[in-house]
Amino acid sequence: MGPIRYSPRHTYTRLQARITQEKGAFTVSVRVLNHLRQGEGAWGEEIACSIDMASAMIDSIAKQFCIPQNCISVSIVMDNFKDGTFH
Repeated sequence: MGPIRYSPRHTYTRLQARITQEKGAFTVSVRVLNHLRQGEGAWGEEIACSIDMASAMIDSIAKQFCIPQNCISVSIVMDNFKDGTFH
């Protein structure tokens, strides 16, 4: 018997994410798509306690499905954008 090869059930080629700050937490909404196969996609939403954790969640999904950086779009909506920056 030959080696067992992992074959993912779904293949995604695009990742669209939105990080929204709400009352001190961050909602991460993600949608993954396969631009070569219409109708193949998935979406989900999760809560993160920091923008760093939200970013790590998106990175993890991109790595899991081998989505290249140029195929990822992220929008960020913050209550006060200056709160998330270093001065």
